[in-house]
Amino acid sequence: MKNQIFAILQRLGKSFMLPIAILPIAGLLLAIGTTFTNEAMVSSFHLESLLGHQTILNALFIIMKNVGGAIFANLPLIFAIGVALGMAKKEKGVAVLSAVIAFIVMHTTIHSMLVIDGQILNDNIIATHVVSGTITSVCGIYSLEMGVFGGIIVGLGVSYLHNRFYKMELPSTLSFFGGTRFVPIISTLVFLVVGIAMFYIWPVVQNGILSLGHLVADSGYFGTLLYGIIKRLLIPFGLHHIFYLPFWQTGLGGSMLVNGTMVYGGQNIFFAQLADPHIVHFSSEATRYFTGEFIFMIFGLPGAALAMYHCAKPENKKTVGGLLLSAALTSILTGITEPIEFSFLFVAPILFGVQVILAGSAYMIAHIFNIAVGLTFSGGFIDLLMFGILQGNSKTSWVLLIPIGIVYFFLYYISFKYFIMHYDLKTLGRSDEQPLKQNHIKPIFEENKEDQQYRLIVKGLGGRQNFNDLDCCVTRLRAHIIVPEKINESLLKQSGAAGVLLRGDSIQIIYGPHASVIKSKLEDYLERTTDDDFVDEISPVSIESVELKNIVDGEVVDISESCDNIFAQKMMGDGLMIKPQHGLICSPCDAVVSMIFPTKHAIGLRLNNGCEILLHFGVNTVSLNGEGFELLVKQDQTIGLGEPIWNADLHYIRDHALSENIMLVVTKLPNGLKLEKNYGIMSTQETILHITK
Repeated sequence: MKNQIFAILQRLGKSFMLPIAILPIAGLLLAIGTTFTNEAMVSSFHLESLLGHQTILNALFIIMKNVGGAIFANLPLIFAIGVALGMAKKEKGVAVLSAVIAFIVMHTTIHSMLVIDGQILNDNIIATHVVSGTITSVCGIYSLEMGVFGGIIVGLGVSYLHNRFYKMELPSTLSFFGGTRFVPIISTLVFLVVGIAMFYIWPVVQNGILSLGHLVADSGYFGTLLYGIIKRLLIPFGLHHIFYLPFWQTGLGGSMLVNGTMVYGGQNIFFAQLADPHIVHFSSEATRYFTGEFIFMIFGLPGAALAMYHCAKPENKKTVGGLLLSAALTSILTGITEPIEFSFLFVAPILFGVQVILAGSAYMIAHIFNIAVGLTFSGGFIDLLMFGILQGNSKTSWVLLIPIGIVYFFLYYISFKYFIMHYDLKTLGRSDEQPLKQNHIKPIFEENKEDQQYRLIVKGLGGRQNFNDLDCCVTRLRAHIIVPEKINESLLKQSGAAGVLLRGDSIQIIYGPHASVIKSKLEDYLERTTDDDFVDEISPVSIESVELKNIVDGEVVDISESCDNIFAQKMMGDGLMIKPQHGLICSPCDAVVSMIFPTKHAIGLRLNNGCEILLHFGVNTVSLNGEGFELLVKQDQTIGLGEPIWNADLHYIRDHALSENIMLVVTKLPNGLKLEKNYGIMSTQETILHITK
């Protein structure tokens, strides 16, 4: 259940990325246009002849300001489109069209209800008894102020209807309206009803959101600290977008009257103030949700990178230095921190705890010092230049970021170096293991360096048939996995990944800011290759017969009796199921340990005759997170027949998993070989499977 929820939240977070991706360009257009049409700025620098009224540049900057403002004004519709696009499984164009229609239908219905109720009078005049800011113009329709929540509701609803009905078959007389044509029809009808429901429901929700926003505001600096800590804690799971967006774009992030208009959401308030020439100083109550990011993204994390470099072994410093410098520059310029954070997240979680506390405190410090620098996407130097430096210190207090940032640089450096050295943490360049070499794949055609990377990704994901729903966010490649046990993290990291997060059947592979490019090129690569283009590089072997012995005392039955359909339907391959009488599990033959699943419940073996075997202990044991399993072997270890490989606590597994039965699956069977099975109650080392010609 948890994995299903995580998968849904992951897809939702991913769907936010398309509308969020437009914010930087919209923000830049608005910032540049506003800055260079500001009469005070133009006159102070005596640029009237160049930027004054009726000049070409003035006209250009006015257009830029209006275009940027229009994008922000229509974010609800943009989010409706983005969420529908991201959540739809197939025929995404139909989902997008249906979302636009549903959005218009919902708000038109709400408008009609407001007119009927007397809240909107003739000529769209809002009645005097209506609370200011609760009704606004949405794409030219006067409706309830729902912000991006309205767009998200439409996107989620339409994507659900789309995924359920896009293959809908109607009777022959109505067949023209079936399939994808039925989606906009059902969306229109459903969101007419939703519009009526929202007329009654949303004012209550709106009051709740505003009350919660006031609670956060009233919590003062502690609330800012808590917000920052939670946001950074969610980074590894890719769910931070879901958390921070309401604070940026809705009343949860506060409300403020700007230039006669009630504005909701921290980021919206900042950009409304940016366009208001009468603002003396931007509101730090609005920017408290993001200004602190400039402190740890431009200053703090580079200090952590320097600490990791100084702690690396001398022979590794050249390689590590290049990696950390690239990651630090990415953080400084763009505010994308995953390349640095994922370099230590999995190998030294304690450092991530340090990062969370320091980063959370940075949000609070910026709030305390009344620093109010806005951003479009993240706290890099580009946003600092546009929304801090160019806006002037009098409006933003951006200069204070420099001394505070220097303090945080040393805080990060000292903290990271202390923990790394004191606890001997295996950060970059400190591991005793040899670096992985990219020699596992043997191409059967000449390929360039990029193709080698994509080949590693496909192999690391378990093959072309083991993943679907390939997508990405800003820094992560995301996919749905058919058989999680086939994932090879080593290959994925060889392909350039900073980290791999596998939860149930959902995977996130962190590549940094190039993730979207990698995703697009990977799709091109998949289109021009086939399964036959992937050949394992193994030593030449003779196709010979081999006997597999029983791995534990117990009853041996066919794998089709498994309660897990993936195994029962032989999706991973044919094999046997053993009902163990005790927890000491031995190797069925001479082999090499080719894979150990992170949660210890599955082990892959590679035989000398080219066969590959998966030993999978229990059903739903991935949820145990390694509890109940003691591994007695290591990755790439050569093991002999009868050598102990697992010591498992059967009682614990029986109590906490769906089944303790062990699946022995032949996942790779070279041509010319077949399986002959033996069933019954057998002791360890009795022959249970012949792999023969």
